Amino acid sequence: MNSNSSDIPRLQKVDTYEMPDFYGIEDLLSSEQRLIRSSVRDFVKQEISPIIEHCAQNNIFPSHLVKKFGEIGAFGPFIPQTYGGAGLDYTSYGVIMQEIERGDSGMRSTASVQGSLVMFPIYEFGTEAQRQKYLPKLATGEILGCFGLTEPNHGSNPSGMETRLQKKGDHYLLNGAKMWISNAPEADIAIVWAKNDENRIVGVIVERGMEGFSTPTTHNKWSLRASCTGELVFDNVQVPAENILIGKTGLGAPMKCLDSARYGIAWGAIGVAMDCYETARKYALERHQFNKPIASFQLMQKKLAEMLTEITKAQLLAWRLGKLKDEGKATTAQISMAKRNNVEIALNIAREARQMLGGMGITGEYPIMRHMANLESVITYEGTHDIHLLILGKEITGIQAFV
Repeated sequence: MNSNSSDIPRLQKVDTYEMPDFYGIEDLLSSEQRLIRSSVRDFVKQEISPIIEHCAQNNIFPSHLVKKFGEIGAFGPFIPQTYGGAGLDYTSYGVIMQEIERGDSGMRSTASVQGSLVMFPIYEFGTEAQRQKYLPKLATGEILGCFGLTEPNHGSNPSGMETRLQKKGDHYLLNGAKMWISNAPEADIAIVWAKNDENRIVGVIVERGMEGFSTPTTHNKWSLRASCTGELVFDNVQVPAENILIGKTGLGAPMKCLDSARYGIAWGAIGVAMDCYETARKYALERHQFNKPIASFQLMQKKLAEMLTEITKAQLLAWRLGKLKDEGKATTAQISMAKRNNVEIALNIAREARQMLGGMGITGEYPIMRHMANLESVITYEGTHDIHLLILGKEITGIQAFV
């Protein structure tokens, strides 16, 4: 379900988050990047933190935030200003995703799908007319988009997709279905990947309102409960020829989009890890047992020290990847390494932090259990944890192990 801001109660508890930065990563950012980070952090504290627990507990998508994301430039910030983007570098994009995911993984999903999986393919593979028509409205949040690749029978093997796009004179007929699609129930457009008459994978822009196109909501999720997830169903949908993304065909096109999204996740997961670490650190200093704070016990200090170490390593990995991305040198395997590592350490830190809080760790009084549940989705989508291992394995050995 979705809701307007007036329907969502705001917590009175103030978000006092401070970013751990043991190795002075802050000094590696430019003054502009630090300003962007501070602006997005303030946005998260003011707009996301006060409502996110209620939204997650009640499975509410805070749709009023879509236009606010647009206002702060969180949608496709790497898209040139000509098309409504901010024209920022990829390190700035990573910093934005880190701050938003510190607030909630579902909120980062909303932003990264819009930017990396909807705006990016239109900019990269679309016509000039498509860029002018869609990108400015996507950048402001006037319209919301989604990305349709995964199918009921084809998750980690997208090349086996069954969705078909058949040419019929001056238009195309689209048939098939996609599932586990973030933003789908609220999306105005969908970037859909299908096989054409030559059995080549092509991208197509499908608009809400096209006859035969529906977006059933996925219910009963235990994870990403503040994000809207659904299916895309196509029953003889007539798509005009001008909606085809003609810039590139083949599986490499959607994979290039996924590289951009996975890059954002590599940064975003650090935000979750930091939030869990900071929550556990503050709790350990405040919570007393045996007449002293639990932070004084060796096991608690061990946990915090290991958390901070993994966060620092993940920060350096993401920062270096950002530099490679800005230089146009980042490879799919490098992005896979960062996505896999950073999500794994975030999930491990969330689990350790939950234990440090004891019973309080499972309540909505603290964000840890919500983060932990969300990460169970993040570790699966945009390539599962194991698939990223195999991507790295192929890079190391030259042998592809999953075909």
